[in-house]
Amino acid sequence: MAKINTQHSYSGMHRLAVRTTDEDIERIENGYIRTHSLCEDASELQRVISMEGRHVPEAQTGTFTGRGAMARLSRFVVSVRSWAARHLHHEDQRPDSFLERIQGPELVEVSSRQSNIRSFLGIRERPGGVNSHWPLARFNVNYSNNTNEDKKEDKKEVKEEKKEEKKEEKKEEKKDDKKDDKKDDKKKEEKKKEIFVIDPSSNLYYNWLTIIAAPVFYNWCMLVCRACFDELQIDHISLWLFLDYTSDVIYVLDTFVRFRTGFLEQGLLVQDEKKLRDHYTKTVQFKLDVLSLLPTDLAYLKFGLNYPELRFNRLLKISRLFEFFDRTETRTNYPNMFRIGNLVLYILIIIHWNACIYFAISKVIGFGTDSWVYPNVSIPEYARLSRKYIYSLYWSTLTLTTIGETPPPVKDEEYLFVVIDFLVGVLIFATIVGNVGSMISNMNASRAEFQAKVDSIKQYMHFRKVTKDLEARVIKWFDYLWTNKKTVDEKEVLKNLPDKLKAEIAINVHLDTLKKVRIFQDCEAGLLIELVLKLKPTVFSPGDYICKKGDIGREMYIIKEGKLAVVADDGITQFVVLSDGSYFGEISILNIKGSKSGNRRTANIRSIGYSDLFCLSKDDLMEALTEYPEAKKALEEKGRQILMKDNLIDEEAAKAGADPKDLEEKIERLETALDTLQTRFARLLAEYTSAQQKVKQRLARVETRVKKYGSGTLSVEEAEAEKPEEKKQ
Repeated sequence: MAKINTQHSYSGMHRLAVRTTDEDIERIENGYIRTHSLCEDASELQRVISMEGRHVPEAQTGTFTGRGAMARLSRFVVSVRSWAARHLHHEDQRPDSFLERIQGPELVEVSSRQSNIRSFLGIRERPGGVNSHWPLARFNVNYSNNTNEDKKEDKKEVKEEKKEEKKEEKKEEKKDDKKDDKKDDKKKEEKKKEIFVIDPSSNLYYNWLTIIAAPVFYNWCMLVCRACFDELQIDHISLWLFLDYTSDVIYVLDTFVRFRTGFLEQGLLVQDEKKLRDHYTKTVQFKLDVLSLLPTDLAYLKFGLNYPELRFNRLLKISRLFEFFDRTETRTNYPNMFRIGNLVLYILIIIHWNACIYFAISKVIGFGTDSWVYPNVSIPEYARLSRKYIYSLYWSTLTLTTIGETPPPVKDEEYLFVVIDFLVGVLIFATIVGNVGSMISNMNASRAEFQAKVDSIKQYMHFRKVTKDLEARVIKWFDYLWTNKKTVDEKEVLKNLPDKLKAEIAINVHLDTLKKVRIFQDCEAGLLIELVLKLKPTVFSPGDYICKKGDIGREMYIIKEGKLAVVADDGITQFVVLSDGSYFGEISILNIKGSKSGNRRTANIRSIGYSDLFCLSKDDLMEALTEYPEAKKALEEKGRQILMKDNLIDEEAAKAGADPKDLEEKIERLETALDTLQTRFARLLAEYTSAQQKVKQRLARVETRVKKYGSGTLSVEEAEAEKPEEKKQ
């Protein structure tokens, strides 16, 4: 067996490996990714083989010498080049098996340090490495010259690198998990921020207004009273301190609520914390709230606790009280009564403040110094706190109501105060009269309107000499409507609402009633909504006939409340009693072909007592069915099945052509439409002829002017002379 001289192979191959490694490092530093062609690789291999041929003697080359070997080597290189051309995108992941066979054992150490040995074992290579740019020389190992120790070292290095790679993958996974956790935490924080936004139209906001209104009202009533009446402040100092600082805590909480109160932007409730904060801080109310929270009562440390007027800045929160009153007025079922009570409350607060100011002025001037001020407090009768406040309140009430039965003023400042009080009293009196009058008129507006209708009908019946029995029935019918609150015209009340809200209200009120009718149970939702909007409530008196046998059926009825009887022709004998939820007349308004009864009523129906019914007319039904032709066919089929069960349909007539009655109705409709068009056309023609005559008259005047004065303009005198002539014409 031939021996291989490792010394000669080592020197040549070592120089090649070092050179190629230096070239790789230089290209990586320059940012250049090596994508040389496979032709260059082939030339490199040929140069290596030629170098081997120079250094290795013939005895040591063995089978690698001779022309046949070089030819086979060339064919192998060509096959490798063609294969690489087909799989170019995989060349960074596959080692060159040819170079593995011709490398020496000493190059294992160099290649293992400067190339990634994991690529040989199928392990994923790290991006950006040197070996990724030199695909053909990644792993140069001559297995024929490797020792067992070298192989063991290689295996150890591979195992260590595997462990390192697994550690790095775990670290990357942990980093990704941390990033995902951070994102989830951010999303959770955003969701938590949205929870604290308060909708101004919600019950929670209204309940908070109720809470904040209490301390505001307390401050407006008690601060001025405590500042003027010393006994009230001194005797209950602990109570006032507790109430004062409790109200301060509520004020602070209200500021936080203001920051979290949402507002509408483009119809949507804003839930961004920054926008809410900016929106509130830009308002005037924010400045007033800040002023109301200033700790001015710290001056107690210098002046003492007998100066509650230091807390007068708490009165700047009055807007919350007004907002509470406005919200309550819109929510209450008795708005007129609430307005009257609210007005009385305002008047009492004004009288209360005026009484406290009167007592304070008397204190400054001196009690009992003249007849106008409060009497001398040294008298036991006038020294009591209750007498002081009641006397001041009495004087304030007499002055502001302009009654004037009070002692006349003496000093100038007293005169000035009384004049101001009289002016305020006049305004208050006018406000009371105007508001109370309008409120009472609004409270009785519906009654007055209803009574006007009754009076007009009474006058008509008296003028036409209607019988007393019929007149009594009409009056009883009106009394029933007013007593049961059925005088409201639904269309008139709901006319200001948009169509969608009208439909929702009608669905909420009438849809369950309409679904009870058999022919409407499986109809489309859109058709039911259309029909619900067309239902009309009607009320019948005891003994009234809703329909009689043989009448043309133009409406169907649904019983909402009351009882109806199907009676014989005599009107006494009862066959069936219809109650709430029953309906009749649905077949007649469909006008089904082949019906033996046609569109005529087949029974007499009479109201036993007062009955409240819903009425759906034939015209309204047909108008709604024009947009739903399939629903119309389904309704007609259901009606036909009902008639077949009762044996009330003529099948031959149903299979025949169009009903002549339908054709007659259509012809009548066309005739009426033509009549209306003719009248409109005649009106337009008359307007056209009159306009044409006016134009002709104007042209005639212009021609006469041109003939008389020429093409020049008229002077002022000639124009004035021309005016009376035009008037005569």
